[in-house]
Amino acid sequence: MHFYFTKIMAKDNKHNKKEQEGKETVEFFKDLDKEALQTERFLEKNSKMLGIVFGVLLAGVLGFFAYQQFIVAPKNEEAMKGYLAAQKHLNDGNDAEALGGKSAANPGFLGTQKEYGNTDVGKLSAYNAGLLKFKEGKYQEAYDLLDKFSSGNKILMALKYGAMADCKSNLNQNDEALSLLEKAAGASSDPYTMYFFTKKAGTVALGMDKKDVAKKHFTTIDQKYKDYDNGMSDAYIEMVKYF
Repeated sequence: MHFYFTKIMAKDNKHNKKEQEGKETVEFFKDLDKEALQTERFLEKNSKMLGIVFGVLLAGVLGFFAYQQFIVAPKNEEAMKGYLAAQKHLNDGNDAEALGGKSAANPGFLGTQKEYGNTDVGKLSAYNAGLLKFKEGKYQEAYDLLDKFSSGNKILMALKYGAMADCKSNLNQNDEALSLLEKAAGASSDPYTMYFFTKKAGTVALGMDKKDVAKKHFTTIDQKYKDYDNGMSDAYIEMVKYF
């Protein structure tokens, strides 16, 4: 009797469970229908706005590709012509013509940078123009031009900061020069570049009587870059004591 009753209860529980699951399924689809209806109404109500938003996004994407294809690419091509002509003058030893900037016929590095400064070639032209201005002794102009250069090449960026530091040194702005040399030393992971600018930073710090800073840089050389220093790092550390 007990077994029979248990069996009936089990059947009832199973039936109730199925009935509950059925109700939950119905409710789920009712909720789904409500959400679908709400979504549909939202789309109907806001179709114009959504069309505008989609249109703006699409126009933005197409505009970007059009800009790259029809503006940036031709600009890079024109910039390259000016850069290569300036580079030829530089290779021939004609710094003034390489610098250019005095006529449209010969833009040189200056003209190329001015006209196409937002292109990679224009930025590289700024770097070369800066170095030529430095050779002329026009250190502030050189600094300003070098500051316009940027690149994903970390060694080139280290060289840029080093050249800017030389400009500041020649303008007797030694604190800024030291800061730029430290920046140059940390700009790339190339060991020789790091050694070279660390040593230069130590030398400049020593000349400014910043002995602790100088010792820090020379100790870094002793610990990390002995292979590039021909054993001179110990002598530099000793020199700090008596300078």
